[in-house]
Amino acid sequence: MSQSEVDKVVALIKRDPMRTEALNWVYKLKLPQCYIAAGFVRNLVWDSLHNITPATPLNDADVIYFDPTESDIDACAKYEAQLSHSMPQLRWQVRNQATMHIRNGDEPYKSTVHAMSYWPEKETAVAVRQTSVNQYQVAAAFGLECLFNFSITHNPKRSRAIFDHRVNCKGWLSRWPSLNVAI
Repeated sequence: MSQSEVDKVVALIKRDPMRTEALNWVYKLKLPQCYIAAGFVRNLVWDSLHNITPATPLNDADVIYFDPTESDIDACAKYEAQLSHSMPQLRWQVRNQATMHIRNGDEPYKSTVHAMSYWPEKETAVAVRQTSVNQYQVAAAFGLECLFNFSITHNPKRSRAIFDHRVNCKGWLSRWPSLNVAI
């Protein structure tokens, strides 16, 4: 990732009060390798590239973390309830990436970023977290270049059918018409 791309993402985040508030609430959970990912970042960048305001509403806020020692099977639901209480306008989805390989039929993931490297589109495998007051860190399994390149890129670790279905059902090409599906 180039520093200028990271700086662009952070600048977009800092200009969005809803996203900075969400990041602050997630930061308070103090979960290991914890980020808000997927559309939380992707949509913001694509809106910026297309000069779309106000920001595209989020379907959900995907909170991902990596804790292989977690034994409470209800932990994610408890975190979701906490976040929903603090910020009810968002639909929170919290997932421990240390266990998601089981559902996805993959080898065990080694970290949050490694787990993102299995997501169907490269542009979705991007996340941000608050590290201290008004300070943010960006993580991207495939870097940020493709996110800023007006593309939607299939991740070969997932089937093309899943990728095509997601592109079609999510309406990305309608919402952001300058995007192209990378071949």
